[in-house]
Amino acid sequence: MSRLTVMTDDRASSTTLTLAKEFKQRIIASPPGVCLVEMQLAMLKVCHAQSCGKCVPCRDGLGKLEDLLEDVLNNRATENTLALIEKTAKNIELSADCAIGFEAARMVLVGLDGLQEDYISHVKHHRCSGSFEQPIPCIDQCPAHVDIPGYIALTGAGRYEDAVRLIRKDNPFPVACALICEHPCEQRCRRNMLDSSVNIRGLKRSAVDFADLDSIPVPPKAEPTGKRIAIIGGGPSGLTTAYFLQLMGHQTVVFEEKPALGGMLRYGIPNYRFPRKRLAQDIDYILKTGVEVRLNTQIGRDISMEDLEKEYDAIYISIGAQTDKNFDIEGADSLNVISAVNLLRDVGLEKRLDFSGLKVAVIGGGNVAMDCARTAIRANAEKVSIIYRRQEKDMTASPVEVRGAIEEGVELFTLQAPLRVEADEEGKAVALWTQPQISGLYDRNGRPKSNKADKDPIRMPADIILVAIGQDIESEQFEEQGISTKWNRIITDEGGKTTGNPGVFSGGDCVSGPATVIKAIAAGKVVAANIDEYLGYHHEITVDVDIPSPLMNDKLPSGRIHLTEREACERKNDFDGIENAMSREETIQEAARCLRCDHYGCGVLRGGRELRW
Repeated sequence: MSRLTVMTDDRASSTTLTLAKEFKQRIIASPPGVCLVEMQLAMLKVCHAQSCGKCVPCRDGLGKLEDLLEDVLNNRATENTLALIEKTAKNIELSADCAIGFEAARMVLVGLDGLQEDYISHVKHHRCSGSFEQPIPCIDQCPAHVDIPGYIALTGAGRYEDAVRLIRKDNPFPVACALICEHPCEQRCRRNMLDSSVNIRGLKRSAVDFADLDSIPVPPKAEPTGKRIAIIGGGPSGLTTAYFLQLMGHQTVVFEEKPALGGMLRYGIPNYRFPRKRLAQDIDYILKTGVEVRLNTQIGRDISMEDLEKEYDAIYISIGAQTDKNFDIEGADSLNVISAVNLLRDVGLEKRLDFSGLKVAVIGGGNVAMDCARTAIRANAEKVSIIYRRQEKDMTASPVEVRGAIEEGVELFTLQAPLRVEADEEGKAVALWTQPQISGLYDRNGRPKSNKADKDPIRMPADIILVAIGQDIESEQFEEQGISTKWNRIITDEGGKTTGNPGVFSGGDCVSGPATVIKAIAAGKVVAANIDEYLGYHHEITVDVDIPSPLMNDKLPSGRIHLTEREACERKNDFDGIENAMSREETIQEAARCLRCDHYGCGVLRGGRELRW
């Protein structure tokens, strides 16, 4: 008689799982400057070690790929080697009997394509294209290169005003970024090697919440240069440029077509995520530097580009992406089909919305779609549904935003593509017809494509249809002035200079396409420095803040402090802020988790805290 036994993890299996987890943590926390080709070779060796060795593609092919990558790293490779790597990897991908060989080969092909410059640098110049200065991961990942370990240390020490001053050396919107930044700085935080990344945005929130912002003086300005710069657009990028140019001694004038400054910070982000009184804290501080403002002024209507070029020494175009993409389905022109841009703009203009008793359908899966849905909930809609053509896990919206929307009563209707809008005799939308989808092969962005499923269309009753499928740029008026554009985006060089128009610069969403607030701020910061150079100067922005020495405590694994939110049943009834800040106790504990990579592990900041951009 045979006997069955219960299998339990032995010590070797448990250790293997632990090592696998730690390997993954180290990949996540890999700092900038690491040779990516060498990292790819290490990952290939791990895959090869998992091979059973029964089929030739895995047993011999992966070994051959390892040898070829070794040739690249040891300066023995030629361009023919790269071609051979590609050919070998494709053959393994097509002939491997199991997922190990297939995935290992695919990983090499992806790396060969995405890291092409690194491979070529090894072959032609016998060196890695990356820097081996071991830059600080969080600072390197921050588009504005804010001194993150510095302000974390200051915040942990209770020196909140100094922390804000240090942030403003590189970013004049500390309050905005404390509340809504997508914190890319946390992605490569080396704390991931121990447990999880430091809550950097949460600590910035503590700094701006506990600091007496009104008591922080404007930094000393350089001697007036007599130069005047016109800035078209009063959003985060334009105001950032204005702020830094004012500190450099130049006079800036911001031309804003709307009745208030802020751009998409005001007209694209609802008050419950970013209260307007908090936005005012950043804008008022920037204006204290002496920025002149012309509100309700549209270029081409109230003043021409020709007049600006005659009157000003330089021009910065930062008009953002404040129009919506074309929604091209049958019935899209029906009444009550509203673009997300228009809806959120009305909210920014403080127009009262009332969707009482109405069914609202929101089309899209990004953060803007979540903003629209949660706004509709607060406008007393009877029912709010989000229609998305992929699965929930494939949404581009932040998981926090998706979870928050669901908590507030929003329903997700996934794997559904908009088909047509049904309207009544008066032309008003009464329903949205959708076509069920089926997940297909993954695209280049790592998400499965959605394909038409062999199912009947579905009718969803809807009184209001909000379209949040993306934003576009209104650049035609500048194209008419000889400024080059492509797909409505303004074309510039790396320094933000437009082609064919000396002294005309551009940056932010109108150049990159819709992006994050911190990227717009970073673009404004870079262009400010380049306009300064264009005008014949080389001003430096510095700050006289003493950074506390690192704590000598042991860095034991410790839980991350997460920010909490007001209860969903309460917050969904108003537009007040939904997020709660850390307490002082939590702030001290979370700040102590920082490994202080500015002193240990990743080298130090060159030149202290007085860096030229």
